[in-house]
Amino acid sequence: MSENETPQAQAPYIGQTADVLSHSTGADKIAAGVSQKALFQRRGTIALYTDKLVIGSWSDDGDLVLTRDDIKAVRLEFTELYGRFIGGLLNAGKPLILETTHGELYLLINRKEVMESTDDKKWAQLIEKWLAA
Repeated sequence: MSENETPQAQAPYIGQTADVLSHSTGADKIAAGVSQKALFQRRGTIALYTDKLVIGSWSDDGDLVLTRDDIKAVRLEFTELYGRFIGGLLNAGKPLILETTHGELYLLINRKEVMESTDDKKWAQLIEKWLAA
């Protein structure tokens, strides 16, 4: 694989770990009612390549690079950490949850603030198909 390999899919994301979300205060959740960025403070570009999933700018150390072996499950659902009230009344606002060897990651991919929708369903399908390959 070359460094300049073109990704199969790429989009902006906002995200957070389940651990950080579990420590959210009531004030954090109220602020998230105005903007999801109050809870999802990690931002960057997610890119799917033939051999890896790269979540760009995930931490101060840089990108989080996941292989197929790093991803244990892919879910698309509201949870007690990020529920329907915060995520929007539409199913289109369900977070993409990746259970990984680095912990549980919550992602909102290509989130449209006004519409309260994401491309998470499309990305869940892409990642599940990639994992099965």
